[in-house]
Amino acid sequence: MTTEPDTTEEAEPGTPGAPEEAAQDTADDSSTENTETAENAETAEQTESTATADAGGGGGDAAQLSEAQAELAAQRELRERIERRKAEKQGPIASGTKLSGKAADLMAAVRAVESGEKPAAAIVFRSPESRPTSGSGVPAARPSVSPAPSPAPSASTVPARLPETATPVVGDPEAVETVRGVLAQGGAPDTLASQVVTALGEGADGQLRADPWQLLRVAGVRPEQADGFARALLGAGCGPDDERRGRALTVWLLEQAALAGHTVLDASTLTGALTQRGVPDPDTAVQSAVAEGEALEFQDPVEEATGPTAAGQDTGDDTDDEDSEAPERPVRVLIGLERYALAEESLADGLARIVNSLPKEASEDWESSAGASGSGSGSAAELIRAVAGHGLVLHTGGDAARAEPAALVAAARSLGLRVCAAAHTPDGRRRFAALLAPEDTSDADSRSDSESVVTVAGLLAGFEGPGRDAEGAFELDLLVVLDAPQLDVESAAMLVESLPDGARLLLSGDPAVLWSAGPGRVFADLLAARACPHIVSRTPDPGPIGELVSGVSVGELTQVEAPGKEVVIVPVRDAGEAVHRTVQLVADSLPRALGVPPEQTQVITPGHGGAAGTRALNSALKERLNPGPGRFGGFDPGDRIAYSPAPGRTVSGQVVKADAEGLHLECGGAPVVVPKERVELSVRHGWALTAHQAVGLHWPATVVVLPGDAASSLTRPWVYTAFGRAERHLSVVHGVDQALARAVAEVPAKARTTRLPGLLGAQVPPAG
Repeated sequence: MTTEPDTTEEAEPGTPGAPEEAAQDTADDSSTENTETAENAETAEQTESTATADAGGGGGDAAQLSEAQAELAAQRELRERIERRKAEKQGPIASGTKLSGKAADLMAAVRAVESGEKPAAAIVFRSPESRPTSGSGVPAARPSVSPAPSPAPSASTVPARLPETATPVVGDPEAVETVRGVLAQGGAPDTLASQVVTALGEGADGQLRADPWQLLRVAGVRPEQADGFARALLGAGCGPDDERRGRALTVWLLEQAALAGHTVLDASTLTGALTQRGVPDPDTAVQSAVAEGEALEFQDPVEEATGPTAAGQDTGDDTDDEDSEAPERPVRVLIGLERYALAEESLADGLARIVNSLPKEASEDWESSAGASGSGSGSAAELIRAVAGHGLVLHTGGDAARAEPAALVAAARSLGLRVCAAAHTPDGRRRFAALLAPEDTSDADSRSDSESVVTVAGLLAGFEGPGRDAEGAFELDLLVVLDAPQLDVESAAMLVESLPDGARLLLSGDPAVLWSAGPGRVFADLLAARACPHIVSRTPDPGPIGELVSGVSVGELTQVEAPGKEVVIVPVRDAGEAVHRTVQLVADSLPRALGVPPEQTQVITPGHGGAAGTRALNSALKERLNPGPGRFGGFDPGDRIAYSPAPGRTVSGQVVKADAEGLHLECGGAPVVVPKERVELSVRHGWALTAHQAVGLHWPATVVVLPGDAASSLTRPWVYTAFGRAERHLSVVHGVDQALARAVAEVPAKARTTRLPGLLGAQVPPAG
């Protein structure tokens, strides 16, 4: 590892934990401003932490515990309803698009988000002054993005194709016009009308008049803005104790929790957040939302602490009351939205089915395949043996460990099994396909990459993969899911429910990277549950960069030897200097010293806002690398872009042209046309990304920018993810002094509240 001084590009020894220059910490909240749904898992927590993590207790625990039996009865009724949904069948199922029951609900919900029918809710985290507002303080709307869902194409679709975004529609013109009048009466911008119709559906105008706080269901509207709208419509009849306000805020807070990765919230946390929002009786507000079916209440058992049964009592007391009843088991009360409750229930049921199903093939055949892989890593043979005897297996390791799932795929193919591997990104798909290339070329009967190596999104949407049988299940014997930490609870549930009985599932990934953009922590929950075999790879990532990120994964920021300048530290004093040195590295230093052209270098920074966020860096890099007037909505041909076809997914590409159809891009060799109405929502300049956008992607060189105002936002998973995107070279533009070392040593992943461990534990005993 080398340190690049301020005045010369000659490298000197150094360490990222102790740069020669300490930067001024000019903390700016805008440096972590979230306007990209791919960052929900991190920035949503930062923005709403004061409303959730520090919330006080609800004060109703005693009453809730006394009603435990009634609640358990309600729980049983809920599970029966979920089971009824699961059992529903609506006739023959075409390949992948007409599932019924829970799978259909989940497929419809995810496709609604992927297509843009449900706009990205992360925009609510923008500061109120960051968008134009009307007189009531409600933000002016962006163009409506409400496309009608289109049928999924067949499995023969070109593998490189990205799911296209349908052209937005504005809903029924008469309904939109009626809602526009209601909005104008309440002082809200009438440009929100189409979004209101999309969010509320039929009779949206009547719903708004009856309950003005329903405006909170529109992405981008904040509670204070909905309050202003309600005051304008209701006049003196509007107050903070209005039952409608309490219900709407309860649902809104649960949506914000989902953006931060939670599938449920502890009741005391939720009531505390409601108190901070000015709700005088938060317990009543929560119960009202539950009674109206807008939220669900759960009581999960709490593991009893070891030690004395009660303070001040003698456990040897012989004066037992024969008539006394056994104490109720402690429970914690959780509140969540039905959408995510349904997904977790479905996922737990599906995983239990896979774990408890018997493999079809003889273990002797697998054993011979494991022996054939003995020339490779010992972990590969161990993985093959584990999959031979179990329906569900977990595999953890870094990027180099992907060779082990590749060996598993080759072994399964040799047995004549139907195998599919799914990665998080097109780049991950390409890299894994390259590992399988020798096997593919030697097997004349092997199927194309469009069927055998796909992306998770493409597999679920039907754009890629082997297709489905008459029952809607994947035509597979083994599904290998790479980048498993990126699975949110809904995507995971859809995958699991789509597997036929007797199929095997391998979830493989690096547990140290950032978690999914969507709610849940599926991979981490499964690792903690110990419900199936877990194979830990013994294949380390190579070189100085591999050594550095391996240390970060265990909380150590170590100095590594980098004789070929694989790791370079560039100390800076402030954000302006950070931008200057970043542009210098990308445009001059790395091409000249290492032969890495600018198009193969990626800049990664903690946030979009701030003096050294993605906006500022992209502006400076565009001016240097591809100057132009930005005549196509801020873009010019040749601009490097980051395209998000759906929340949580980012692909890199380049602008080709623009015409009446929209903005034409090239992403991973595939042409993509983004309608002009969606450009602002889904396309950004891409010379600089955040770590969440970069998950699952790799570049020959990366420049990680750590400005002083980002010190408080750094975590160990963020640092690990950002540093691990580099293949040959990593430059760290360092302006956070000791905050980097502290983040690596002391700031783990932010906790997420989920129900999956308890649901799975009730059905599957711990392995071993």
